[in-house]
Amino acid sequence: MESAQHRSPWAWVPSISFSQAVPYVAVMMLSTVMYKNLGISNADLAFYTAWLYLPWVIKPLWSPIVELIGTKRRWIVLLQLLTGASLAAVAFTLHLPQFFAMSLAVLWLMAFSSATHDIASDGYYMLGLPTQRQQAAFVGVRSAFYKLAMIAGQGGLVYLAGQLIVSSGDPAWAWSMVFALMSALFLLLCGYHQFVLPRPDSDRRVAHGAPWDDFIATFRSFFQKPGIKATLGFLLLYRLGEAQLLKMAAPFLLDPRAKGGLGLTTSEFGLVYGTIGVCALVLGGLAGGVAISRFGLKRALWPMVFVMHVPDLVFVYLASALPTSTVLISACLAVEQFGYGFGFAAFMLYMILVADGEHKTAHYAICTGFMALGMMLPGMVSGWIQQQLGYQYFFIWACISTLPAFVMAGLVRIPDAFGKE
Repeated sequence: MESAQHRSPWAWVPSISFSQAVPYVAVMMLSTVMYKNLGISNADLAFYTAWLYLPWVIKPLWSPIVELIGTKRRWIVLLQLLTGASLAAVAFTLHLPQFFAMSLAVLWLMAFSSATHDIASDGYYMLGLPTQRQQAAFVGVRSAFYKLAMIAGQGGLVYLAGQLIVSSGDPAWAWSMVFALMSALFLLLCGYHQFVLPRPDSDRRVAHGAPWDDFIATFRSFFQKPGIKATLGFLLLYRLGEAQLLKMAAPFLLDPRAKGGLGLTTSEFGLVYGTIGVCALVLGGLAGGVAISRFGLKRALWPMVFVMHVPDLVFVYLASALPTSTVLISACLAVEQFGYGFGFAAFMLYMILVADGEHKTAHYAICTGFMALGMMLPGMVSGWIQQQLGYQYFFIWACISTLPAFVMAGLVRIPDAFGKE
């Protein structure tokens, strides 16, 4: 029998990657659809669910705690137990009079748990796969199972919720069943990882004081990087339009035509946006990676910015024409999501470029924090803007909001051969 010390990465890499995605999808996507089904206004659901990005924004601030206390393996197992309990608590709160405030409080706890789980998991990967060759071999596996969890969540679970709503006529009960199912899945993952995760010799508590001694120096060195102002502008503004569009995509697709939406059922939304859309997103990301490896990031950046943002115009078309064909709607969303995935590959590689150096892990975490902040702030006001403008003019505004991304793409500095094989 294979010992835990030398267990194959195939026994745990896919399952941890899957478990990283599920709570993020629940917090950032399923909550939006759920609150829309439960009658929450666009302004409220956008504002309050956008706040849930905050733990990912500030997670670099408490990352040293993961180093100081316990092992990363223990953090992973305990945080999965907490996430499973949180998912069950969401299911319970949906039947209470103050369900909106109480479920948001639980989702807030889950967001902090998920962000901390990401810190522990990312560190554990480097310990469990100690060589660069192993890490490179499984980077595709990690991405594939993360995306698989997105499809299962945004597609399968949303579709299931829609079917349960149709059969019961009670959205609160339907979403309670979905969150209860996710809770059971996470508790099973927690038990599985308790027995399966290896115990690397290097996974131990860091001596007290060591992380804190370098903490300020690490942040200072990040903000002293050459061209840091353009870098921060790029991180914050690259997805300014997309941040607003993404928050209103679900309400637009679900709202009745009388309110300017497309009137899809929840199950149709799960199929069209959560399954076909995410598959197109994955294909776009793969194509973006191929483009960068062939031409390098410097040459590919401008075309990738165009491919990412110009397809946002399909939402202007959808809000203007209000087509009834599910095939046409699916095709439009696939084009937009493919472009998003294609352009986002450039964004991810640029963060790797910025993070390169002595503190690359910490600097990459800081980059992702600014990335999350660039999604959180525009997302908070997107619902209010939509209610003032209506869907058609809101999507025109979202397209105009992509213009700063083009400006920042012209200001950042990228080495000629970076990203090219």
